[in-house]
Amino acid sequence: MKKLIVTFCFLSVFTWLSSAQKFASVDMSYILKNIPAYETANEQINQVSKKWQSEVEALQKEAEAMYKNYQTELVFMTEEMKKKREEEIVAKEKEAQELKRKYFGPQGELFKKRESLMKPIQDEVYTAIQSISKDRNIEVVFDKSTAMSVVFTTPGIDISDEVLKQLGYSK
Repeated sequence: MKKLIVTFCFLSVFTWLSSAQKFASVDMSYILKNIPAYETANEQINQVSKKWQSEVEALQKEAEAMYKNYQTELVFMTEEMKKKREEEIVAKEKEAQELKRKYFGPQGELFKKRESLMKPIQDEVYTAIQSISKDRNIEVVFDKSTAMSVVFTTPGIDISDEVLKQLGYSK
């Protein structure tokens, strides 16, 4: 009988604690799509990326053209000329790789550009979510656009529109 009472008390306390937690969800892709500054920043990043990609491709094509010319003129070259041309080709290929790494590497210009344009917007959204969570005593907010483990959320706990409203982008 004592075990039954202890178990009942334990379950009661556990149920009370679990019901005290408040959850909400947001759809970050929905929120960001409805912020004009985010779309503008995304377009700027795409334009810069295409420009830089064309620069890298131009250098790579130049290196390929140098190699093709080298192959066609190979029979007429001395050993010294061959070595010099090979070094020029390798230098051009390295230049293309360095430019690619400079623009698209892990800490490259594209990363820095994306961070400088997107981070302020993302921080603003995070601050709005944090403010709403504090006002409504929400303890956990899930992002249903990226959380692979969230299969379904009730529309009643989705605060995405509320976040947009607080940011001044109400629908």
